[in-house]
Amino acid sequence: MTSFLIRRFVNLIPTFFLATLLAWVIIDIAPGDFASQFAFDQVDPGKQERIRELLGLGQPWYIRYFKWLQNLLFDFDFGTSMVSKGDVTARVIPRMINSMWLALPGLILVLAISIPIGVYSAVHKYSWADRFLTIFSLVGLAIPNFFLALVLLGGIVWWFQTFGWFLLPTGGMTSSNYSQMSTWGKALDLTWHLIFPLIVIVLSGLAGTTRIMRGQMLETLSQDYIRTARAKGLSEGKVTYKHTLRNAILPIIATIGSAFTGVLLGAGVVEFVVGWPGLTPLFIGSVFSQDVYVQMAILTIGTVLLMIGNLISDVLLVATDPRIRY
Repeated sequence: MTSFLIRRFVNLIPTFFLATLLAWVIIDIAPGDFASQFAFDQVDPGKQERIRELLGLGQPWYIRYFKWLQNLLFDFDFGTSMVSKGDVTARVIPRMINSMWLALPGLILVLAISIPIGVYSAVHKYSWADRFLTIFSLVGLAIPNFFLALVLLGGIVWWFQTFGWFLLPTGGMTSSNYSQMSTWGKALDLTWHLIFPLIVIVLSGLAGTTRIMRGQMLETLSQDYIRTARAKGLSEGKVTYKHTLRNAILPIIATIGSAFTGVLLGAGVVEFVVGWPGLTPLFIGSVFSQDVYVQMAILTIGTVLLMIGNLISDVLLVATDPRIRY
Protein backbone atom coordinates (compact mmCIF):
# COMPACT_ATOMS: atom_id res chain seq x y z
CA MET A 1 0.00 0.00 0.00
CA THR A 2 2.83 2.42 0.84
CA SER A 3 4.58 1.98 -2.51
CA PHE A 4 1.21 2.31 -4.26
CA LEU A 5 0.50 5.64 -2.54
CA ILE A 6 4.01 6.92 -3.30
CA ARG A 7 3.57 6.11 -7.00
CA ARG A 8 0.21 7.85 -7.07
CA PHE A 9 1.60 10.96 -5.38
CA VAL A 10 4.49 11.09 -7.83
CA ASN A 11 2.06 10.82 -10.75
CA LEU A 12 0.04 13.74 -9.39
CA ILE A 13 2.97 16.15 -9.66
CA PRO A 14 3.24 16.32 -13.49
CA THR A 15 -0.56 16.20 -13.71
CA PHE A 16 -0.82 19.33 -11.58
CA PHE A 17 1.76 21.27 -13.60
CA LEU A 18 0.29 20.27 -16.95
CA ALA A 19 -3.25 21.11 -15.81
CA THR A 20 -2.30 24.59 -14.57
CA LEU A 21 -0.22 25.25 -17.70
CA LEU A 22 -3.10 24.23 -19.96
CA ALA A 23 -5.56 26.39 -18.00
CA TRP A 24 -3.24 29.40 -18.25
CA VAL A 25 -2.74 28.96 -22.01
CA ILE A 26 -6.49 28.64 -22.64
CA ILE A 27 -7.19 31.79 -20.60
CA ASP A 28 -4.36 33.67 -22.35
CA ILE A 29 -5.44 32.85 -25.91
CA ALA A 30 -8.89 34.30 -25.27
CA PRO A 31 -9.24 37.66 -27.05
CA GLY A 32 -8.48 40.72 -24.94
CA ASP A 33 -7.42 41.05 -21.32
CA PHE A 34 -8.45 42.95 -18.19
CA ALA A 35 -7.17 46.25 -19.60
CA SER A 36 -9.23 45.87 -22.79
CA GLN A 37 -12.35 47.18 -21.07
CA PHE A 38 -10.67 50.60 -20.82
CA ALA A 39 -9.82 50.78 -24.54
CA PHE A 40 -12.61 53.27 -25.29
CA ASP A 41 -12.13 55.55 -22.29
CA GLN A 42 -12.61 58.99 -23.85
CA VAL A 43 -11.65 60.84 -20.68
CA ASP A 44 -8.28 59.09 -20.31
CA PRO A 45 -7.21 57.52 -23.65
CA GLY A 46 -3.93 56.18 -22.23
CA LYS A 47 -5.51 54.38 -19.30
CA GLN A 48 -5.53 51.01 -21.04
CA GLU A 49 -1.80 50.97 -21.70
CA ARG A 50 -0.95 52.17 -18.20
CA ILE A 51 -3.07 49.40 -16.63
CA ARG A 52 -1.52 46.81 -18.93
CA GLU A 53 1.98 47.98 -17.98
CA LEU A 54 1.14 48.16 -14.27
CA LEU A 55 -0.25 44.61 -14.22
CA GLY A 56 2.48 43.21 -16.45
CA LEU A 57 -0.01 42.10 -19.10
CA GLY A 58 2.39 43.07 -21.85
CA GLN A 59 4.87 40.37 -20.85
CA PRO A 60 4.90 37.01 -22.68
CA TRP A 61 2.45 34.49 -21.30
CA TYR A 62 5.10 32.03 -20.16
CA ILE A 63 6.89 34.66 -18.05
CA ARG A 64 3.62 35.60 -16.34
CA TYR A 65 2.78 31.92 -15.82
CA PHE A 66 6.09 31.05 -14.20
CA LYS A 67 5.91 34.12 -11.93
CA TRP A 68 2.42 33.07 -10.87
CA LEU A 69 3.54 29.47 -10.35
CA GLN A 70 6.55 30.57 -8.30
CA ASN A 71 4.37 32.68 -6.00
CA LEU A 72 1.92 29.81 -5.64
CA LEU A 73 4.50 27.13 -4.81
CA PHE A 74 6.71 29.15 -2.46
CA ASP A 75 4.26 31.62 -0.86
CA PHE A 76 0.85 29.97 -1.50
CA ASP A 77 -0.11 33.24 -3.16
CA PHE A 78 -2.62 33.13 -6.01
CA GLY A 79 -1.99 36.78 -6.81
CA THR A 80 -4.00 39.99 -6.50
CA SER A 81 -7.45 40.34 -7.98
CA MET A 82 -7.54 42.82 -10.84
CA VAL A 83 -11.09 43.79 -9.99
CA SER A 84 -11.17 44.06 -6.19
CA LYS A 85 -7.41 44.78 -5.79
CA GLY A 86 -7.47 42.34 -2.87
CA ASP A 87 -5.79 39.03 -2.15
CA VAL A 88 -7.21 36.28 -4.36
CA THR A 89 -6.73 33.59 -1.71
CA ALA A 90 -8.75 35.54 0.84
CA ARG A 91 -11.48 35.98 -1.76
CA VAL A 92 -11.65 32.44 -3.13
CA ILE A 93 -11.26 30.28 0.01
CA PRO A 94 -14.48 31.52 1.71
CA ARG A 95 -16.37 30.92 -1.54
CA MET A 96 -14.91 27.42 -1.77
CA ILE A 97 -16.04 26.67 1.80
CA ASN A 98 -19.54 27.90 0.91
CA SER A 99 -19.62 25.56 -2.11
CA MET A 100 -18.34 22.68 0.04
CA TRP A 101 -21.38 23.10 2.27
CA LEU A 102 -23.42 22.01 -0.74
CA ALA A 103 -21.08 19.60 -2.52
CA LEU A 104 -19.93 17.37 0.35
CA PRO A 105 -23.36 16.70 1.94
CA GLY A 106 -24.80 16.42 -1.56
CA LEU A 107 -22.33 13.71 -2.59
CA ILE A 108 -22.75 11.81 0.69
CA LEU A 109 -26.54 11.87 0.43
CA VAL A 110 -26.49 10.85 -3.24
CA LEU A 111 -24.33 7.80 -2.48
CA ALA A 112 -26.16 6.91 0.74
CA ILE A 113 -29.55 6.96 -1.00
CA SER A 114 -28.80 5.79 -4.55
CA ILE A 115 -26.77 2.69 -3.63
CA PRO A 116 -29.52 1.05 -1.50
CA ILE A 117 -32.12 2.02 -4.10
CA GLY A 118 -30.04 0.49 -6.90
CA VAL A 119 -29.50 -2.71 -4.90
CA TYR A 120 -33.21 -3.01 -4.07
CA SER A 121 -34.21 -2.32 -7.68
CA ALA A 122 -31.84 -5.01 -9.00
CA VAL A 123 -32.85 -7.65 -6.42
CA HIS A 124 -36.55 -6.99 -7.14
CA LYS A 125 -36.13 -6.76 -10.90
CA TYR A 126 -39.29 -5.99 -12.91
CA SER A 127 -41.40 -5.54 -9.79
CA TRP A 128 -43.69 -2.51 -9.53
CA ALA A 129 -41.16 -0.80 -7.25
CA ASP A 130 -38.38 -1.42 -9.79
CA ARG A 131 -40.50 -0.03 -12.61
CA PHE A 132 -41.34 3.06 -10.56
CA LEU A 133 -37.69 3.63 -9.68
CA THR A 134 -36.70 3.14 -13.32
CA ILE A 135 -39.20 5.77 -14.47
CA PHE A 136 -38.02 8.09 -11.67
CA SER A 137 -34.40 7.66 -12.80
CA LEU A 138 -35.22 8.35 -16.44
CA VAL A 139 -37.16 11.47 -15.53
CA GLY A 140 -34.32 12.58 -13.26
CA LEU A 141 -31.80 12.13 -16.06
CA ALA A 142 -33.97 14.13 -18.46
CA ILE A 143 -34.57 17.17 -16.20
CA PRO A 144 -31.66 19.63 -15.81
CA ASN A 145 -30.97 20.56 -12.20
CA PHE A 146 -31.43 24.30 -12.82
CA PHE A 147 -34.91 23.62 -14.23
CA LEU A 148 -35.73 21.42 -11.25
CA ALA A 149 -34.57 24.23 -8.97
CA LEU A 150 -36.86 26.70 -10.74
CA VAL A 151 -39.80 24.29 -10.47
CA LEU A 152 -39.26 23.80 -6.73
CA LEU A 153 -38.77 27.54 -6.32
CA GLY A 154 -42.10 28.11 -8.03
CA GLY A 155 -43.71 25.60 -5.66
CA ILE A 156 -42.30 27.43 -2.63
CA VAL A 157 -43.62 30.76 -3.96
CA TRP A 158 -47.04 29.18 -4.58
CA TRP A 159 -47.05 27.88 -1.00
CA PHE A 160 -46.31 31.39 0.28
CA GLN A 161 -49.07 32.92 -1.81
CA THR A 162 -51.53 30.28 -0.61
CA PHE A 163 -50.68 29.97 3.09
CA GLY A 164 -48.80 33.20 3.78
CA TRP A 165 -45.47 31.74 4.91
CA PHE A 166 -42.44 30.29 3.17
CA LEU A 167 -42.04 26.52 3.31
CA LEU A 168 -38.26 26.89 2.77
CA PRO A 169 -35.91 29.85 2.21
CA THR A 170 -35.86 30.84 -1.45
CA GLY A 171 -32.41 32.38 -1.64
CA GLY A 172 -29.17 33.19 0.07
CA MET A 173 -26.99 31.25 2.46
CA THR A 174 -28.12 32.87 5.72
CA SER A 175 -30.81 35.17 7.06
CA SER A 176 -30.39 38.94 7.27
CA ASN A 177 -29.93 38.84 11.06
CA TYR A 178 -27.40 35.99 10.94
CA SER A 179 -24.62 37.99 12.62
CA GLN A 180 -26.84 38.65 15.66
CA MET A 181 -27.66 34.97 16.25
CA SER A 182 -26.06 32.65 18.77
CA THR A 183 -23.75 29.85 17.64
CA TRP A 184 -26.58 27.33 17.82
CA GLY A 185 -28.90 29.74 16.02
CA LYS A 186 -26.33 30.25 13.22
CA ALA A 187 -26.00 26.49 12.76
CA LEU A 188 -29.78 26.06 12.55
CA ASP A 189 -30.12 28.98 10.16
CA LEU A 190 -27.41 27.62 7.84
CA THR A 191 -29.00 24.16 7.93
CA TRP A 192 -32.39 25.68 7.13
CA HIS A 193 -30.98 27.44 4.07
CA LEU A 194 -29.16 24.26 2.99
CA ILE A 195 -32.34 22.20 2.62
CA PHE A 196 -33.63 23.63 -0.66
CA PRO A 197 -30.37 23.49 -2.70
CA LEU A 198 -29.53 20.06 -1.26
CA ILE A 199 -32.90 18.71 -2.36
CA VAL A 200 -32.16 19.85 -5.92
CA ILE A 201 -28.59 18.48 -5.90
CA VAL A 202 -29.60 15.11 -4.44
CA LEU A 203 -32.58 14.61 -6.74
CA SER A 204 -30.41 15.47 -9.76
CA GLY A 205 -27.61 13.11 -8.72
CA LEU A 206 -29.77 10.18 -7.65
CA ALA A 207 -30.94 9.21 -11.11
CA GLY A 208 -27.61 8.47 -12.77
CA THR A 209 -25.99 6.76 -9.77
CA THR A 210 -29.07 4.61 -9.17
CA ARG A 211 -29.07 3.42 -12.78
CA ILE A 212 -25.37 2.55 -12.64
CA MET A 213 -25.79 0.68 -9.36
CA ARG A 214 -28.76 -1.27 -10.66
CA GLY A 215 -26.97 -2.23 -13.87
CA GLN A 216 -23.83 -3.36 -12.04
CA MET A 217 -25.87 -5.41 -9.56
CA LEU A 218 -27.78 -7.16 -12.34
CA GLU A 219 -24.56 -7.96 -14.19
CA THR A 220 -22.87 -9.31 -11.05
CA LEU A 221 -25.91 -11.35 -10.00
CA SER A 222 -25.68 -13.26 -13.30
CA GLN A 223 -22.09 -14.37 -12.67
CA ASP A 224 -21.23 -18.04 -12.09
CA TYR A 225 -19.74 -17.51 -8.63
CA ILE A 226 -23.03 -15.99 -7.43
CA ARG A 227 -24.91 -19.08 -8.56
CA THR A 228 -22.25 -21.18 -6.82
CA ALA A 229 -22.69 -19.21 -3.60
CA ARG A 230 -26.45 -19.83 -3.71
CA ALA A 231 -25.89 -23.53 -4.48
CA LYS A 232 -23.68 -23.79 -1.40
CA GLY A 233 -26.67 -22.72 0.70
CA LEU A 234 -25.65 -19.17 1.60
CA SER A 235 -28.46 -16.87 2.66
CA GLU A 236 -29.79 -14.39 0.15
CA GLY A 237 -28.57 -11.54 2.34
CA LYS A 238 -24.96 -12.79 2.28
CA VAL A 239 -25.14 -13.41 -1.46
CA THR A 240 -26.48 -9.91 -2.09
CA TYR A 241 -24.42 -7.78 0.27
CA LYS A 242 -21.23 -9.76 0.85
CA HIS A 243 -20.56 -11.20 -2.61
CA THR A 244 -22.60 -9.19 -5.12
CA LEU A 245 -22.54 -5.67 -3.70
CA ARG A 246 -18.82 -5.71 -2.93
CA ASN A 247 -18.02 -6.35 -6.59
CA ALA A 248 -20.84 -4.29 -8.11
CA ILE A 249 -19.94 -1.16 -6.17
CA LEU A 250 -16.40 -0.96 -7.62
CA PRO A 251 -17.37 1.32 -10.58
CA ILE A 252 -19.12 3.67 -8.13
CA ILE A 253 -16.01 3.84 -5.95
CA ALA A 254 -13.80 4.41 -8.98
CA THR A 255 -15.76 7.53 -9.94
CA ILE A 256 -16.01 9.17 -6.51
CA GLY A 257 -13.33 11.71 -7.39
CA SER A 258 -15.00 12.83 -10.62
CA ALA A 259 -18.42 12.52 -8.98
CA PHE A 260 -17.42 15.03 -6.31
CA THR A 261 -16.28 17.47 -8.98
CA GLY A 262 -19.52 16.85 -10.88
CA VAL A 263 -21.59 17.55 -7.78
CA LEU A 264 -19.52 20.67 -7.14
CA LEU A 265 -20.19 21.93 -10.66
CA GLY A 266 -23.84 20.90 -10.44
CA ALA A 267 -24.10 22.81 -7.20
CA GLY A 268 -22.69 25.80 -9.05
CA VAL A 269 -25.73 25.95 -11.32
CA VAL A 270 -28.01 25.75 -8.30
CA GLU A 271 -25.97 28.52 -6.66
CA PHE A 272 -27.14 30.91 -9.34
CA VAL A 273 -30.80 30.02 -8.85
CA VAL A 274 -30.81 30.32 -5.04
CA GLY A 275 -28.22 33.11 -4.77
CA TRP A 276 -25.71 30.96 -2.90
CA PRO A 277 -22.32 32.75 -2.57
CA GLY A 278 -20.20 29.89 -3.92
CA LEU A 279 -17.36 29.39 -6.38
CA THR A 280 -19.35 29.28 -9.61
CA PRO A 281 -20.82 32.82 -9.46
CA LEU A 282 -17.35 34.14 -8.60
CA PHE A 283 -15.78 32.19 -11.47
CA ILE A 284 -18.33 33.36 -14.04
CA GLY A 285 -17.85 36.96 -12.88
CA SER A 286 -14.08 36.62 -13.20
CA VAL A 287 -14.47 35.25 -16.75
CA PHE A 288 -16.52 38.27 -17.84
CA SER A 289 -14.10 40.71 -16.16
CA GLN A 290 -11.06 38.69 -17.37
CA ASP A 291 -9.63 38.54 -13.86
CA VAL A 292 -7.04 35.89 -14.71
CA TYR A 293 -5.76 35.30 -11.17
CA VAL A 294 -9.20 34.55 -9.78
CA GLN A 295 -9.86 32.19 -12.68
CA MET A 296 -6.56 30.39 -12.14
CA ALA A 297 -7.16 30.10 -8.40
CA ILE A 298 -10.54 28.43 -8.89
CA LEU A 299 -9.29 26.14 -11.68
CA THR A 300 -6.25 25.16 -9.61
CA ILE A 301 -8.37 24.38 -6.56
CA GLY A 302 -10.70 22.32 -8.75
CA THR A 303 -7.75 20.43 -10.20
CA VAL A 304 -6.34 19.65 -6.75
CA LEU A 305 -9.76 18.51 -5.48
CA LEU A 306 -10.15 16.23 -8.51
CA MET A 307 -6.72 14.69 -7.95
CA ILE A 308 -7.39 14.17 -4.24
CA GLY A 309 -10.76 12.62 -5.04
CA ASN A 310 -9.20 10.23 -7.55
CA LEU A 311 -6.52 9.29 -5.02
CA ILE A 312 -9.20 8.54 -2.42
CA SER A 313 -11.01 6.43 -5.03
CA ASP A 314 -7.84 4.43 -5.70
CA VAL A 315 -7.28 3.79 -1.99
CA LEU A 316 -10.89 2.69 -1.51
CA LEU A 317 -10.63 0.39 -4.52
CA VAL A 318 -7.54 -1.27 -3.08
CA ALA A 319 -9.29 -1.68 0.26
CA THR A 320 -12.45 -3.08 -1.36
CA ASP A 321 -10.90 -5.39 -3.96
CA PRO A 322 -7.65 -7.07 -2.84
CA ARG A 323 -6.98 -8.18 -6.43
CA ILE A 324 -6.01 -4.62 -7.34
CA ARG A 325 -2.95 -4.91 -5.08
CA TYR A 326 -1.39 -7.27 -7.62
